[in-house]
Amino acid sequence: MSTLDTLGWQSHFAQQVRGEEEEDTQPARVTEVHRAGLHVVGDGIDTLLPPDADITVGDWLLLNPQTPHTYRLLERKSLIKRRAPGTDRRVQLIAANIDTAFIVSSCNQDFNIARLERYIALAFEADVSPVIILTKLDTCEAPESYIRDAGAISALVPVVALDARGIAPVTQLANWCKPGQTVAFMGSSGVGKSTLTNALSGTQDIETQAIREDDAKGRHTTTSRQLHILAGGCAVLDTPGMRELQMADVEDGVAALFADLEALAGSCKFKDCQHTAEPGCAVRAAIEAGSIDNARVKRWNKLAAENQFNSATLAERKTKGRTLAKNIRQMKRLKGK
Repeated sequence: MSTLDTLGWQSHFAQQVRGEEEEDTQPARVTEVHRAGLHVVGDGIDTLLPPDADITVGDWLLLNPQTPHTYRLLERKSLIKRRAPGTDRRVQLIAANIDTAFIVSSCNQDFNIARLERYIALAFEADVSPVIILTKLDTCEAPESYIRDAGAISALVPVVALDARGIAPVTQLANWCKPGQTVAFMGSSGVGKSTLTNALSGTQDIETQAIREDDAKGRHTTTSRQLHILAGGCAVLDTPGMRELQMADVEDGVAALFADLEALAGSCKFKDCQHTAEPGCAVRAAIEAGSIDNARVKRWNKLAAENQFNSATLAERKTKGRTLAKNIRQMKRLKGK
């Protein structure tokens, strides 16, 4: 495989290269994002570019080797994003051009269905294939219950239970970790994302730490998102644990995750039914009949409401930003006159 092939270069990106760019530019992929800048790698390219908030790990750029700080961002195949933590109303880019998202959870106190659903909704929205990976089987007396609960989240999401150490990740994840593919490990701190990456690469290059025994919480070992290129030609993204995972602009992802409930809601008497106490609510009727889980309906309502609120606030921020930029341009023109 060529260098570009191992980095994940695909026809989706190749067809975006214009005729006049073929001689003067070269593609390079963003493998790391630091405060100091963007680490990009390509065929004969390994350099650091200035920081750019609009670019994330996994992005493909067209660089001019003579002026590497001049580049064009290629249209993404996929983009995983979230609302940034805290009160700052903005979107944080997590990763671009991912083919498969391995959503990792441990068979211990870390296991949380609501959190898994959030990751899956993000993946569905980005048109990325999610796979749930359950780790730390060696510390769990009855992993079957975790496997059952994870499998009940969505029929569209495979569940793989494994020991992150040794050869198991290589063999059990082989169907997704093929040459030219890009996969990402996502989940809380301490669930084994870095251990899995080390297992796939056959090295111990990435530092790992044990979880706290009292609450099974992990310690932040991975502090930045980094794309690792395996010898077999697969790109693996190891991500830091995310304590906060706010939904924004993921309406389609939430709808795909709860497709059965969305379909059932279409039979409600009122189109704006909130599925709480409205008459003629098909969802409430199904709960009372015992055909659907009330806890799952509550999680669906919560995610949908959160996404609606965050999407509205982000849209408001964008509008204010455009208005401010317009006012600044007008002031500059007046000053010039």
